[in-house]
This record gives sequence, C-alpha cells and structure tokens, in this order.
Amino acid sequence: MTERREGEDMPESIEPMQAMAFEGADGSALAEGARGQVDEVRPSLPERAADTSPDNPWPLALLSRKLKEHIDRSPQVWVEGQVIELNQRGSNAFLTLRDVEAEISLSASAWGQVMARVKEPLERGSRVVALIKPEMWLKTGRLNMQVRDIRPVGLGDLLARIERLRQSLGAEGLFAESRKRRLPLLPHRIGLITGRDSDAKKDVLRNAALRWPAVHFEIREVAVQGASAVSEVISALRELDSLPEVDVIVVARGGGSLEDLLPFSDERLVRAVAHAQTPVVSAIGHEADRPILDDVADLRASTPTDAAKRIVPEVTEELARVRQCRERLERQIALHVAREEQQLTLLRSRPVLARPEQMLEVRHDDLGRLLNRAHHAVSGAVVRGHDAVRHLRAQIRALSPQQTLDRGYSVVQLLDGPAAAVIREPGDAPAGTPLRVRLSRGAIVATSEGELGPSGASTAHQPSSPNADGGTNHD
Repeated sequence: MTERREGEDMPESIEPMQAMAFEGADGSALAEGARGQVDEVRPSLPERAADTSPDNPWPLALLSRKLKEHIDRSPQVWVEGQVIELNQRGSNAFLTLRDVEAEISLSASAWGQVMARVKEPLERGSRVVALIKPEMWLKTGRLNMQVRDIRPVGLGDLLARIERLRQSLGAEGLFAESRKRRLPLLPHRIGLITGRDSDAKKDVLRNAALRWPAVHFEIREVAVQGASAVSEVISALRELDSLPEVDVIVVARGGGSLEDLLPFSDERLVRAVAHAQTPVVSAIGHEADRPILDDVADLRASTPTDAAKRIVPEVTEELARVRQCRERLERQIALHVAREEQQLTLLRSRPVLARPEQMLEVRHDDLGRLLNRAHHAVSGAVVRGHDAVRHLRAQIRALSPQQTLDRGYSVVQLLDGPAAAVIREPGDAPAGTPLRVRLSRGAIVATSEGELGPSGASTAHQPSSPNADGGTNHD
C-alpha cells in the first residue's frame, strides 16, 4: 500500500483505491465530471436542497459533493475515548474508539506517520486522546474520522484528573465529617451493589452470614467497570435509597487496575452518594485503591470482607458483651444493696434510733431547766418589785405630814377662820386667838398668848409659843 500525504483521503478498501485513480488526490476530477454530466442532462438544478422536488431532484453526485464540502469545513477536534479495536495495515491503522462513559463508538483511521509519533504502542483497552478531522469518501459516501494526532492517557494523567476532581469536590464540602451519617448498630436489611456473580458479593454475603446469621440483603448486580458502570451503579443506588427497609447500602467491588476503578471516581456517582439519605459504605478494591467514592461515603472499608465485618456485629462477641454487661450490672446492684444495708445498720446504731425516747427526755430536761429559769426569773422580778414598792412606800411615808407629826411635831391652825388656815408667823395669831393644835393622834384646842419674847417669855406670859412652821413643839 502506497502511503499518502497527511490530510489526504486514505483508501480504506479496493473501492477507495480505484476511486483515487479517477478522482485524483482531492476528488475534483470526479466532481467536475459529474457536474458536466448533470449540466448536460439537467441544465437548471435547484440551488438549495429545500427546493428539490420529485420532478427536479438533485443528482446523487451533487449531494455527495455538497456533503463533502460541508464536512471539509468542519474543524478538527480533540476527543477522549478507549480503543476497543485496532487493526494495523502496514504502517497505517484502523481503530474503533468508544466513549469512556456511554455506549457510543466511532471508527477512525490514522496514517503511518501519526502512529509513528506514539511513544508507546497502542493496545486494545488503551485510553487515548485524539485529534480528529471528519472526512467523507466522495465515491462511496462513507464518513471517515481521520486521526491527525493521538496520545495515550497515562496513569499519571488519570491520577492528576482524579486529584483535581477530589480537590474540587472537597472544596464544596462533600467530604466533611459533619455530613457523614452514623451506621446503625444492627442493620436488619443491607443493600448491596456489586458485580454480577462477583467475588466481592460472595465475600460480603459469606462474612456477614458468619457474623450475624439473621441479616438480610437487598442485592443489585450491576456492571462495575466499563462505560455503563456509572449509570447502573447510580440507578441501583437510587433504587435502594428509596426503600425504607434498607438500613445501609454497600458498594462493593474487588481489586483492579486504575482504569477499571475509574467509574468509582466519576463526579456523577460521587454526587449521587452525597445526596443519598441512607448511609453508604464504600468497599472498592484493596488497601492501595482509593477512588473518590471512599471520601464521600459515610464509611470506607478497605475490602468487601472488611465492609461485612464493620457493618454487621459478631454474634458471639455481642453475646459475650451482653453477658459481661449482665455480670457487671449484677455486681453493681449487689454493691449498691450492700452499701445501703450498711447505711441502714449505721442509722439503726445511732442513739436517736436505738433509744428514740432519749430525744424526748433531753427535750423534757431542757423544758424543766427552762421552766426553773423562768420561775426564778419571775420570782426575782417579784421580789425586786416588792423591794421597790417598799422603798417607794418608805419614801412616800417620809414625805407624808403624818410622818412629821409622828416625829413630835404638830400643826397649829385657826379655830375660827378660813378652813385649815395654818399659823405660819406670830402675827397670824395675836393674843387671845383660839387655836386648833393638830397632833400625831387627835387635836387639842388652845388660846394664843401672843408672840414669844427674846428672853423666852411670852409677852403675854403664855406658857407656850408656836414654832416657825406654825406648829407647836411639845418636847
């Protein structure tokens, strides 16, 4: 096979090779010939496809030429896909690319010099990015995707993409611990998303049954790698999340290459897990595998076996734990009862409970002492009151006129005159004045003899004279 210049139509079979002999390098000869034939047969053709009719149709060659012109104007584009078929014909290659997420494939061809620039040989299953320019074979009307450049996507590129997506989703808060839900202590029904008849499914079912025989599963078998894996896993996840009897969902897959685990780092699946209402456990691959699903899941299990151990408790361990709790509870109750009995014994040994009447006796003695103190206080107050009364009485008696009379004094009053008029000076009782002399007991009648002279003799020779205060001293 003769190699042509890059950018020209490449023969795909014998018919294209024969077409090249007629149409030249760019198909212009055949186009011009077809145009001449059309002009001879039909001098006036519609300019637009919409103007054609059964009476005035376009020749097929004209349609093919216009399609080729339109396709030739389309730009080249970089695409990403997976090589599922690769046929080498000499230095040239015919390959089929499939979308990495959807079941869509596209045939393409590459010149030898394009394939020669690839550092590592391509194989089936390789993930590549290719620069494609659509072309059309004019004679056969076949569409061809001409590969102008092709580059394998290495593990480093895939890991870099995954890390960029991981950082972007982490910045949104999808991996925050506050968003993660706690798993139930004992799930009654577990949703399991796994491959069809896979070892991961068997590991989860076997280990869960060994740990807790009464556990039940709601299993959804899906594709866990390939283009349809993401959509099938998301569909199964939403279906299990809508079942109220499912307590936890496990997404399990065995180990594999990085390319096989790419569906579990897909952004759509990660967001579906983040929005799920049921706790999700990621059990993808082995210890070294870490897809983004591990970060967004509520619990990451290193393997499917580890997932079964962390979701379902061990029945023997739980029974032993129940026995330990029961024994601990019994010991605590026994200790509490013993302490309470000791407290009761101490309370009974106290005097107030051993001899309750002692408390009344003490209060009785206190009452007696208080009564005695009150009696003594009242008696003392009465005695002091009596003394005060006697003292006041003595004071009053000392100030009484009768007391003065008892001491030997007398009160001289006029016998005829104002009632009780007391003689206070000699002039009040001139000689011959009848007087009334009041004594300590009784009274006598006397007659004044006048004022007493300096010598002690009355000017009227009276035997007695009144004292200065109107009384008569008989001493």
